[in-house]
Amino acid sequence: MKSVVRLVRFTAVAFLVLRCCPAVFAQDETGQDPGENRVASQSGLTGAGAGSSSSTAAKPGGADGLGNPLLGGERHPLYRLQPSDVVEISFTVAPEFNQRLTVQPDGYVMLKDAGMVEVQGLNLEEFSQAVQKAYVGYLHDPQVAVALKDFARPYFIVGGQVARPGKFELRSDTTVAEAVQIAGGLTPQSKCSQVVLFRRVNDDLVETRLLNLKKMLKQNRLGEDAHLRPGDLVFVPQNAISKIAPFLTRPSMSMYVNPTQF
Repeated sequence: MKSVVRLVRFTAVAFLVLRCCPAVFAQDETGQDPGENRVASQSGLTGAGAGSSSSTAAKPGGADGLGNPLLGGERHPLYRLQPSDVVEISFTVAPEFNQRLTVQPDGYVMLKDAGMVEVQGLNLEEFSQAVQKAYVGYLHDPQVAVALKDFARPYFIVGGQVARPGKFELRSDTTVAEAVQIAGGLTPQSKCSQVVLFRRVNDDLVETRLLNLKKMLKQNRLGEDAHLRPGDLVFVPQNAISKIAPFLTRPSMSMYVNPTQF
């Protein structure tokens, strides 16, 4: 009799459990917050579009663009082609069209079988697109790679009363006094108290600056020395003694001219 009662109780408990479990599962499925499901779904994504906008990584300042304004907004401009630059073009499936070209003074290059293309002012990516467009009628889906082989290097010019006047490459930070030494130093006829630095601001304006190298070097005031920029011209004039020397004899010069004043 007791075993029968136990069997009945066990059956009743099992029946109640089976009735309650589906309700609990249904409550879990229907009672879940829909927003939680979306977040879990987004968190499973990878790449730039994953998650909310607040968690997306900010795009760093790229080449030829403006950087993060909070970090100063520094620009990273790409090099743009200029006359005399040398570029090399390579085709993946048509090597017979490979060529090395020099940008002409008018800003054009002559492409093999494709004619003249204006490239001055283009960066390498834009130049590659221009070449692909030029060969659309000659090649099916042209795949081209371009490379800059030679370009106009920054320079400065030193003229006037120096040992070796001429044009020099501006390879590093250089001052006017250093530029004079690169040009071989001053000649005895130079007026180092009135060295002129010419700097072109634009096509119509040239900025000039007068430097007293003699006083600067004598008093060790090198902080006043100007730093050169590409295209600057340093001119060392001739002193007054040299100007009048052809008209005076040696004895008369010593009588009327005091060299220390120059």
